[in-house]
Amino acid sequence: MPDFDIDFCQDRRDEVIQYVVNRYGGDRVAQIITFGTLLARGVMRDVGRVLGLRYGEVDRLTKLVPNNPANPITLEKAIAEEPQLRAAAEESESIGRMLDIAQKLEGLYRHASTHAAGIVIGDRPLSELVPLYRDPKSEMPVTQFNMKWVEPAGLVKFDFLGLKTLTVLQGAVKILSDQGRPLDLLSIPLDDAKSYAMLSRGETVGVFQVESGGMRRALVDMRPDRIEDIIALVALYRPGPMANIPVYCDVKHGRAKADYPHPILEPILAETFGVIVYQEQVMQIAKVMASYSLGEADLLRRAMGKKIKAEMDAQRARFVEGAVANGIKAADSESIFDLLAKFADYGFNKSHAAAYALVSYQTAYMKANYPTEFLASSMSLEISNTDKLAEFRREAARLGIKVEPPDVNRSGVAFEVKDGAILYALAAVKGVGVEAARAILHARGDKPFASMADFARRIDPKALNKRTLEQLVGAGAFDALEPNRARLFAGLDLILAEASAHENAQATGQGALFGLTDAGSSLQLPELPPMNLPERMKREHLAVGFYLSGHPLDQYAALLERAGVQDLTRFQEAVRNGATHARLAGTLLDMDIRRTRTGSKIAILSLSDRSGQFEAMLFSEMLARHRNLLEPGQPLFLAMAGNVDGEDVRLRVLEVEDLATALARSQRGLRIVLSEQSTASARNGAEPLAVLRSALKPGGEGRVELRLRMNDGGEVHMRLPGRYDVSGPAVAALSAIGGVLEVNPF
Repeated sequence: MPDFDIDFCQDRRDEVIQYVVNRYGGDRVAQIITFGTLLARGVMRDVGRVLGLRYGEVDRLTKLVPNNPANPITLEKAIAEEPQLRAAAEESESIGRMLDIAQKLEGLYRHASTHAAGIVIGDRPLSELVPLYRDPKSEMPVTQFNMKWVEPAGLVKFDFLGLKTLTVLQGAVKILSDQGRPLDLLSIPLDDAKSYAMLSRGETVGVFQVESGGMRRALVDMRPDRIEDIIALVALYRPGPMANIPVYCDVKHGRAKADYPHPILEPILAETFGVIVYQEQVMQIAKVMASYSLGEADLLRRAMGKKIKAEMDAQRARFVEGAVANGIKAADSESIFDLLAKFADYGFNKSHAAAYALVSYQTAYMKANYPTEFLASSMSLEISNTDKLAEFRREAARLGIKVEPPDVNRSGVAFEVKDGAILYALAAVKGVGVEAARAILHARGDKPFASMADFARRIDPKALNKRTLEQLVGAGAFDALEPNRARLFAGLDLILAEASAHENAQATGQGALFGLTDAGSSLQLPELPPMNLPERMKREHLAVGFYLSGHPLDQYAALLERAGVQDLTRFQEAVRNGATHARLAGTLLDMDIRRTRTGSKIAILSLSDRSGQFEAMLFSEMLARHRNLLEPGQPLFLAMAGNVDGEDVRLRVLEVEDLATALARSQRGLRIVLSEQSTASARNGAEPLAVLRSALKPGGEGRVELRLRMNDGGEVHMRLPGRYDVSGPAVAALSAIGGVLEVNPF
């Protein structure tokens, strides 16, 4: 029997399954069992646990086994290739025993589960056809035969797949509908010039099927201008037929002439410029050249795909005989049969390619014509995937679309579009989640929060804990109520205490009696100067997963440009065009130290600049020399080498230095920005100006300018007499002072 693969909007996949159960009967529909096997890493952990070995030791050894889910390595091979595993087995009898037992158990079934998408439907109760199993995690019965055996048992298998692209499209359509701009995706024109122009530029972030670097390059070369081009690309971009993409493009743009195997085939192959792309074309050729019926042509297609010699020999004789009867030379018929056999091996059925190409075009159309709504919907679907959110945010910036930070008075649970901008979702803030976001929206209702006191008295204290509030403060969600995040961080306990006190008063009926419902009364948060830029950005990165409202390198922007420091995006493009070296600046996010097969250490640095995040490799000698610099949050100056590896650009650090120290060599002085509140704090005894005075070291080579930002929006500028130390350590010390907003070299 054939099987059926059907894609649905993933939010409504369960409805389809329930429909099938209701339509055919609960005793005739089941999920399909799968069996989890003991792979190298898993069997080591299981055996180590049973033998009572220390978890940390077993975990360290398992990480020495390469993790490649697509092509799992055997434990025997891992031991042969990893000297540290062999050494551990030789040094410890218990480790050696663990590895010996693990190799004997490797490959055995460990547990039963259910197939992610597979459903079988029977024409009678399934208990009459296959043994059934009850999965404790599912209400549906499950076949005890896995997907390999349910079909020979006589069952029809359906794969009900949740395709997130369909959910993205539906989400974007809903946003447009909420704005009073209804759109029917099935009625959009298939010749939209903006969509094809965008695809031809390779601007395909978020576009179904064509996001990879290789696909982007193929689109730029192809310059599609019709839906047939996208169908062909979907079918051709696979191992084997991929070599025909340049041929297709050359003929399409007149750089070469189409090469038809026989003039009679031109009407069949004209659409694909002489290239055999689809299985349907193989069937059509057999029908036209050798008078096959469509049923016979399908048998030919299957025989070619399976490469069964006896069946192929019979088909060859049938094909040549039919072609000769139609006036085609036997030699030509033989060569065309060989050509068909070659293409049928990896030919793609056009019906599948067309369906996927249509969805690809629909996403391209939405992005080209409604980019804000499309990106907002894409971000909502990836709400817990920080890497994808950062990618979509960069794409929004490239398109000139503003992504506004979360705001408890404006943001929703998911990403929304208001006034042409994307509002960051409350639920996308780390540690907040959907339920806490819903609690905030429920408390807000139709009336925005007037102050932090009002917020504290309207929320449910059981729905929001200190960690949740801390992340919301770090993300800037309360900036409209209190722009000084330092005061909020210091006052979180007071906010929660106010919320609990108000809830208790309401519960006992004392709220109205003592007037505790007055939302206008103030909550006395601690008086503190605002956070400096590096600290604020650090907290924001922890809350959001990337820098949203700014970047720690913003304070160095002018100096970086003057020093000829490239950003990541420009360097990656330059490497693809032949460049090999550049100077970059980046804030260190994380560092992963690994050991090579020879035992030496290398570090994988995760860095961020104002254009995005990237990774770079640092070898052992450099790691040892600069280990004290490599702390999260540290701004670094990097001499970098880059090379193209497949579709990626690989980066290697040649030299690393503290950024402020490197830039100090080309700077004349420092511009220190303070808030008026910091001087008020000085009058109240906090004395940040005294701390600033002691931190400024006279006797250096640089000048110092002070800029005081007033509460009324004005600024006071003053230049300090004398010369001061403006080196990297001095910049770092000044930046850490409370009340100092920015330290900008000039």
